[in-house]
Amino acid sequence: MTPKIYLSLALHNHQPVGNFGWVFREAFDKAYLPLVECLERHPAIRLALHYTGPLRDWLLENQPDFFPRLRKLVERGQIEIMGGAYYEPVLASLRDMDKLGQIRKQTEAIYEDFGVQPTGLWLAERVWEPHLPSTLAEAGIQYTIVDDTHFKAIGYRDEDLLGYYVTEERGRPLKVFGTSMPLRYSIPWRSVEEVIDWLCRQSEAEDTDGRYAGRVKVAVMGDDGEKFGLWPTTYEHVWEKGWMDRFFTALEENSDWLETIPPGDFARDFMSLGRIYLPTSSYDEMGEWAMPPDAAWELPHLKHQLQAEGRTDVVKYMRGGLWRQFMVKYAEVNQLHKKALWVSHKVHAMYEDERKVQALNHLWAGQCNCAYWHGVFGGIYLFHIREADYRHLILAENIADGLDKEQPEGFVRSEVLDFDCDAGEDVILTSDRQSLIFDLDQGGSLVEWDYRPAAYNLVNVLTRRREGYHRDLVEAAKAGLVVTPEMETREGTPESIHSKTVRAREPNLHHKLIYDWHRRATFLDHFLGDEATLDSFYRSNYPELGDFVNQPYGQAITSNPDGSLTLRLSREGHVWQGAVLLPVTVEKTVTLKPDSDQLEVSYIVTNGESGRLDARFGIESNWGLAGGDDDHTYLSVGFGRYSLGEISSNSEIEDFTITSELWGLDIHVDVDRPATLWRFPLEAISASEAGFERNYQGTVFLLWWPLQLTARQSWSVRLSFALNQLRQG
Repeated sequence: MTPKIYLSLALHNHQPVGNFGWVFREAFDKAYLPLVECLERHPAIRLALHYTGPLRDWLLENQPDFFPRLRKLVERGQIEIMGGAYYEPVLASLRDMDKLGQIRKQTEAIYEDFGVQPTGLWLAERVWEPHLPSTLAEAGIQYTIVDDTHFKAIGYRDEDLLGYYVTEERGRPLKVFGTSMPLRYSIPWRSVEEVIDWLCRQSEAEDTDGRYAGRVKVAVMGDDGEKFGLWPTTYEHVWEKGWMDRFFTALEENSDWLETIPPGDFARDFMSLGRIYLPTSSYDEMGEWAMPPDAAWELPHLKHQLQAEGRTDVVKYMRGGLWRQFMVKYAEVNQLHKKALWVSHKVHAMYEDERKVQALNHLWAGQCNCAYWHGVFGGIYLFHIREADYRHLILAENIADGLDKEQPEGFVRSEVLDFDCDAGEDVILTSDRQSLIFDLDQGGSLVEWDYRPAAYNLVNVLTRRREGYHRDLVEAAKAGLVVTPEMETREGTPESIHSKTVRAREPNLHHKLIYDWHRRATFLDHFLGDEATLDSFYRSNYPELGDFVNQPYGQAITSNPDGSLTLRLSREGHVWQGAVLLPVTVEKTVTLKPDSDQLEVSYIVTNGESGRLDARFGIESNWGLAGGDDDHTYLSVGFGRYSLGEISSNSEIEDFTITSELWGLDIHVDVDRPATLWRFPLEAISASEAGFERNYQGTVFLLWWPLQLTARQSWSVRLSFALNQLRQG
């Protein structure tokens, strides 16, 4: 007779803040609803479900009958509802008051929807750090689920994970389960018979060290609910061809030795396997994705090679980086994270009233994890997800600054501090209408420009970077092995996101791999020679004559009689003239007024005493406006209208306007010297669950002028920016 074993399934259902409505709808139709219908057909199957706050909000508004239907399964003990942090942040990255606030908000929502208090917490992306147990226990959480990776990093084996362990921090205990990689990689990709056979082997496995003496085994699988219908090829496999029904039927037929149980019930009714302290970790792939490009490619390929050689004894001790390294890998992730911390301090300093509740909800929505990292899913590469996080953070800051009142007072303020936590100075200029953040170490550039009435970051762009997986695309393209949508694929063969097949959403994507040598920001100062062309500038493969773009600038702030503030940024740098290095000074001043939608920027370029300066001086700006790659956002020059998605040039420019119909915004720019305007789209090639794809990340503008300056001669230009909200965004 087969010894008894329990199977505990926990399915996590999530859609990011700001995701498209059609994605929610498709996920509901293909994954969320079919699962509940299947559970209704199989009342003996018991498991846990987790629904994040953004998904809950959509379901309550668009599918009001869904949760009442699910509540019936909860009330009959078939379903456990797991808790979490409401907007699905990476908890380890938050201040403690935001951790607790988000968890308590989710707990209250679950009680309202289902009449139960959750005891378990779904840990976003299973990002674990040793300080978490104290906060989770304080929030009333009794258990969580992490990956087996966390356990294997300290020497535990698959056979050691058929139960839960107890950890603690500062004397506050927490129960932790490890989700099984063999189960995650088998369900639903392998046959039902193979999954049942694996469970049978775990049940019959000899307890060599007595770990399970007097204890009952449980195999745990916690994974995304979207893999059951929404991921490519899975709807046909799981639902139309009946994999899930066959699986549930097999569980029912083997119930004499294999019983399903929600993890909360197992944690309540059975003993732990002992004490444990887990290291900082996430799931195995996350550790690979967080590494620098070369290592991110080398580590998984080395693992695959060793696995093929049967060297699992070595592979089990190999691990990648940690989640926080995404803030190193992507300056834009760090910017968003530090913005969230900045706003958190401001919101938590508010008086306790309804306005603070509103601000907290926006703050927490802006902490949704999806834009803070990147792996096989789009993450930081998804423009609309970044846009949504910024929108909520700006709305929270607006409330904290009193801008939600009917007649807010105009103001302008400045702060000099290390905003991005790189041990260098940054400058924040804030008014009641605009908020600007300058990175002094990176060319004195503007890295965030919030137009507060629209709650929109106008310079929300993403630098084109080399990714480790780009090597797979290039090598597959050379070998003619890239699969594109127009090619026929094998029918009836479901693929997980871990498939080794190289897919691309369009042909010849490898030809569009371009990498920037500096962070894309605004008010970056270039000196170009005659060899630089629009095409070479677009490809970021041209000779830069100056040392200004990514080098430090000094700062000085002046308060003016009219109530405005002027920020003076300057650098005494150099420009190559053939083999001669000339000393050159660039000074740029930014003037911000209270109660104004305008920004004045002026430049003075001064040649040193060493010789003649003959070059083109350019001011780079980067605009991150939704719809820039289609007809909804465009450039107007004179009577002409141009796409922001094209590589193009205009000469003798004195003014232009960028319009976003999606957000009801336009930005009018006046230049007091006629300039040449180069522009091109920032398009990054990223990996997704459907394959490699090209994503619009913003548009680069370069205004440039020819300079011929003798020794000690200066040249100046003034730019005026006028922001206008055509309608509420």
